[in-house]
Amino acid sequence: MASSDDLPSLLGAIRACTVCAAHLPAGPRPIVQADGKARVVIIGQAPGRRVHESGVPWADASGVRLRAWLGMTESEFYDPARTALVPMGFCFPGTGPSGDLPPRRECAPLWHDRLLALLPPDRLTVIVGTYAQRRYADRTHGTVADTVARWREFLPGRIVMPHPSPRNRSWLARNPWFEADTVPAVRSRVRQVLGEG
Repeated sequence: MASSDDLPSLLGAIRACTVCAAHLPAGPRPIVQADGKARVVIIGQAPGRRVHESGVPWADASGVRLRAWLGMTESEFYDPARTALVPMGFCFPGTGPSGDLPPRRECAPLWHDRLLALLPPDRLTVIVGTYAQRRYADRTHGTVADTVARWREFLPGRIVMPHPSPRNRSWLARNPWFEADTVPAVRSRVRQVLGEG
């Protein structure tokens, strides 16, 4: 897909976005990381409160677990030339009765196609959690577990994962195959993409 955008200008526009301001209890603070060389693209849910406050994507317990699953160091993860961090919603959506609210629906249609068009076509896209799966893993039915269990079908260009939130401990306990079988294969694929496998 051709794009008339240049990446620095587009990232500036995303970071200045206030489209959803009226719906964001903590106010807009779009959080994104990208570079035209990034071979690993992680599409997650939306920043949580701690990430909103720090401005650093995945700077929370979920990020620690995600990096462990991917076998990535912090320096690899936070190097934009290696890793793009593109949430479904760029701003913290607020808190609901059972955790953070879903990502705002405006973000992905407004920004994702333009941003992803500027990233390497041979990238590895890591699809994290139910909202990203709905858009990028053709998940029209079934559960997160059903989709993640089909992880081999998405390779070599995509990886599907559950959300690494500490709230998902019970999911991991019910699905031990994920950390036993999927995670080692994911780490191997990430190393290949980063040029080390």
